Formats: sequence, C-alpha cells, structure tokens
Amino acid sequence: MANLGHKDDIVDVKQGYGRNYLIPQGYAILATPSARKVVAENLRQRAHKEAKLKAEAEAIAAQLAEVKLTIGAKTSSTGKIFGSVNSIMISESLKEKGFDIDRKKIMLKDVKEIGTYTALIKLHREVKVDVEFEVVSE
Repeated sequence: MANLGHKDDIVDVKQGYGRNYLIPQGYAILATPSARKVVAENLRQRAHKEAKLKAEAEAIAAQLAEVKLTIGAKTSSTGKIFGSVNSIMISESLKEKGFDIDRKKIMLKDVKEIGTYTALIKLHREVKVDVEFEVVSE
C-alpha cells in the first residue's frame, strides 16, 4: 500500500481502517503471534532474493544518475507548456536511452514551463535515484 507499507511490514493503523478496509480487501491480516512467526520465516527465506534485487536496482541507479534527458513540448511564446510533462513522457524518454522503467515508479512535480527539473525514480524500496531532465520547446 502506498504511504502505508510494503508486503510483510508490520504497521499500526486505526481499528476501523484495518477492520473495514485492509482485512476485507486482503491487504492485511491481524498481527497475532502465529502470524508474526510466519512473517519472520517468510522474510528469512526471501532475504537473499531481496539482496539480489537491491544490487540490481543499485546498478541501474548508478547508470541512471548519469543520464540527462531532453523532452520536447509544445509551448507558447512565454515559455509555458500546453499541458504538462508527465511520468509517461519520462518513461518513454528513458526507454529510448535503453532503460525500461515503469511510469508508476517515477515521481515528479508539476512541470508546466521550459527549464531543468528532476524526477525521483523508486527502483526498490531502499533505492531511489534523481534523474535530471530538461524541457525544451519543439
């Protein structure tokens, strides 16, 4: 769940949120002692797999840190963009450079003018990288 936690995290939530939404939807279970033991065993078994995924994400992050993107957009004479630059445009631009990054992993603020901006890419829960991109007029 975004802004709440990842799979197998133990988090505290309000009773109503847990009872009425998280548990019925299958997003959570009660943190009973037996459920905690199951989670601990799952984490132990998955630890080396997570380490491998994190290492791959760090390698991609090192490559992405050096990438400079240029995104063309239709603009007015004052430099305002018709519409805005979004994560789909960043994802497509990264695909052209050889990186297959899902648009849902790209976080950026509203880009409505020509200039240089940064986008945060979450490759792993512990690996995040800032990618600079420049918006130019077409």
